[in-house]
Amino acid sequence: MASVHHSDFLVLGSGLAGLSYALRAAEKGRVIILTKREASESNTIYAQGGIAGVLSPKDSIQSHVEDTLNAGAGLCRRDVVEGVVAESAAAIQDMIRLGVRFTHREDRPEQLDLTREGGHSQRRIAHAGDITGREIERALLQAARGHPNITLLENMAAIDLIVSFKLGIEGPIECFGCYALEKAGGRVHTFLAGATLLATGGAGKVYLYTTNPDIATGDGIAMAYRAGASVSNLEFMQFHPTCLFHPHAKSFLISEALRGEGGVLRRKDGEAFMARVHPMKDLAPRDIVARAIDAELKRTGDDCVFLDMTHLEASFLRERFPNIHETCLRFGVDMTRQPIPVVPAAHYLCGGVRTSESGATDVRRLFAAGEVACTGLHGANRLASNSLLEAAVFGRRAAEKSISLLDTPVMFPPIPGWDPGSAVMPDEMVVVTQNWEEVRRLMWNYVGIVRSDRRLTRAKRRIELLREEIKQYYWDFLVTADLIELRNIATVAELIIESALMRRESRGLHYSIDCPDHDSRSRPRDTVLRKEVEVRHPPPDIQRLMGERRGE
Repeated sequence: MASVHHSDFLVLGSGLAGLSYALRAAEKGRVIILTKREASESNTIYAQGGIAGVLSPKDSIQSHVEDTLNAGAGLCRRDVVEGVVAESAAAIQDMIRLGVRFTHREDRPEQLDLTREGGHSQRRIAHAGDITGREIERALLQAARGHPNITLLENMAAIDLIVSFKLGIEGPIECFGCYALEKAGGRVHTFLAGATLLATGGAGKVYLYTTNPDIATGDGIAMAYRAGASVSNLEFMQFHPTCLFHPHAKSFLISEALRGEGGVLRRKDGEAFMARVHPMKDLAPRDIVARAIDAELKRTGDDCVFLDMTHLEASFLRERFPNIHETCLRFGVDMTRQPIPVVPAAHYLCGGVRTSESGATDVRRLFAAGEVACTGLHGANRLASNSLLEAAVFGRRAAEKSISLLDTPVMFPPIPGWDPGSAVMPDEMVVVTQNWEEVRRLMWNYVGIVRSDRRLTRAKRRIELLREEIKQYYWDFLVTADLIELRNIATVAELIIESALMRRESRGLHYSIDCPDHDSRSRPRDTVLRKEVEVRHPPPDIQRLMGERRGE
């Protein structure tokens, strides 16, 4: 039987942001973490390169700040960038304290082995070989599982946030928790908490080709938008320049760290084309590299370009990139002897749920951290390896702010259990799979690396029709995990399209052939979308309960 669960803090997601929040919040109260699959399955574990921070005497906070601002194409919030970079060394030391085993130099074992990636002027990336995210996830998840104040519930798919306006309560919108589907039995549970954190990761699965895992369906962004929270800069989807091109390799990322160690991008004929594109050549920011590859593929008709590492020592490549080396070998590519075939793929969403410097959204008691959030750090283009840093810093900041809410306990209104109405068991799941495929192909073809007004307008018309079809199916049939994800990717796809149409310029990751230049007439601005909400009259059972609460 479905039940009601109470906690001081509710966390949706078990990646770096969610676990950082949970471990800090658990020092002051009870935490429930919900994860829609196994707890270890998060965007975090797929982060290969590392985490950026000012860790060397040759580096400086100012240098890291300037690199971040340059990559962000004028849309970063300087105060946020300076604050996050200033906390970078402490955030990495905190991970080490929790048991993360970063790679150290062989010649100086007391020092971290720092590498460099595109857009960075210094070697400042701490890493654990080429499986940094996996190592971070291992250590933090182990710490969370062992904490007496943390309860971790796997295979619980959040459906929607419970917010005041949906209960007919007037005033500022307030979040009380969420409804979540227990996959095993199909039961919907109610989770109530004094503070709720969205740490659900990104939305790469909105696109047909992506480096993201299957869980990256934009759930937190869609739920927050439906709950009345502002979302921002969703037009800025970062396409990673180098995803392994192979018919049987599913979304395998070839880390930017390979180019940081000297890798060279070449066409099929061997030309190193980045030399004529940007002064930093193969270490140019990701948006520039991705567009350059896209242009080469469109111009030549080739299926892929090639990342050449063969001029480096084979022993170095095997030691520095063991996971990438072994994976490529499984697909018949020996990176020590032949170039790696690569193509761009949707990778990281720089926009998301709009937050303050503490991770608070404009819905009371609702926070967001990690890729689901738009904090102002990345601007129009993320600097490589700043994402893990952002997740760690904002996860902890959001926890500190949430802890302060304990001083004023929340007065929960009467919350009804999940009501399926007249919904019945789905009879044709092919509707879900067909719409899932159509949304993702539509986004890849019309809202990809290079955009146009015509393609965006076509995408808008089609996504509106798909949204109505999905909405009808959603309310007619009992909710399933697949249906939840379909509803969310359709919502996020529509928001990305709307955001792209609103930006009448090319900036960072958003490039339009109809508006190829920056808008120099006005100050750079964020794109902000917020759903218009209105207080609905409470249903009779809620009216009765609310009357009893008031003593009527």
